[in-house]
Amino acid sequence: MACAVFTYSQARQNFAAVLDRAAKEGKVQIKRKDGSVFTLCPEKPNTSPLDVEGVKTDVSTDEIVRVVRESRRRKG
Repeated sequence: MACAVFTYSQARQNFAAVLDRAAKEGKVQIKRKDGSVFTLCPEKPNTSPLDVEGVKTDVSTDEIVRVVRESRRRKG
């Protein structure tokens, strides 16, 4: 599948739509009057798959540590 090509003027006038299209399709190209072509593509997020949001609870850190220690004593 070929990527979308916009003229410089089209890209400038509809920049948000051009960015949305690049995000959806992976890349777009912008062509200037002099014939030079630029490719615009989104960057991949630089995050770990293990980076997850915390969970809000009414349990304190001390309580969590106590429960973990108790469970370890039972197994040992």
